[in-house]
Amino acid sequence: MSTRSVFITGAAAGIGRRTALLLAERGWTVGAYDIDEAGLATLVDEVAPLRGSVVTGRLDVTDADAFAAAVTDFVGQAGGRLDVLVNNAGILLAGPFEDSSAADHHREVDINVKGTVNGLHAAYPHLRATPGATVVNLASASAIYGQADLANYSATKFFVRGLTEALDIEWKRHDIRVVAIWPLFVQTAMTANMRTGTTDSLGIRLKPEDVAAKILEAIEPPKPRRALHQVHFPVGFQTTALTLGSRFSPAWLTRAVNKRLAGH
Repeated sequence: MSTRSVFITGAAAGIGRRTALLLAERGWTVGAYDIDEAGLATLVDEVAPLRGSVVTGRLDVTDADAFAAAVTDFVGQAGGRLDVLVNNAGILLAGPFEDSSAADHHREVDINVKGTVNGLHAAYPHLRATPGATVVNLASASAIYGQADLANYSATKFFVRGLTEALDIEWKRHDIRVVAIWPLFVQTAMTANMRTGTTDSLGIRLKPEDVAAKILEAIEPPKPRRALHQVHFPVGFQTTALTLGSRFSPAWLTRAVNKRLAGH
């Protein structure tokens, strides 16, 4: 079988970078794309001694035409296959909703929502042509219940959740799995100077490698999870507990817990 290939957005740092390195260690052909070209250059150096290989390129995920061109170019260099798309690129605005401008909220939607849609459209024909392909969308624990002080970000992740669930059903006929990864707060540049009621109460405990490991698990699920066709993959104990709690608790209790965690 040809070397498996993966296209990762937001790959210059954080979760995307750790995922690129983890899969390169396992011999994958990695497409690492980002607007941070300097970060991509250092990633190339890190991948060099590993079993796999990396193709890098500058990509603004809000540009649908550029996204389509980048995926097509990468697939050509990867032997004509695309086993996995990782829609990882995203930004996070924290604080009261009214403290961010409408333009900033729109930018968050453009990257987190439209960027994901662009990736799915661009990758679809290549995923369909590759047996057993998988899409990994980065959702968030903030898609469990709308998060105070992360309102717009939380809403974008609800979109990702809904899109993932729907396309996993639609694209099954094409042998494409669509899954979502659900981390809580992760120690990356996005959360470096972030403080909200929820970060105060729950902390920022996850590391990028924790999320990368869960992405690998989602790509290569153990037999029980494959048999159950798991779509959502919570990362860490806290997210797992919150997810299970919301599933079995009444709506008023879920709201009360989230209100308390957010300090409102």
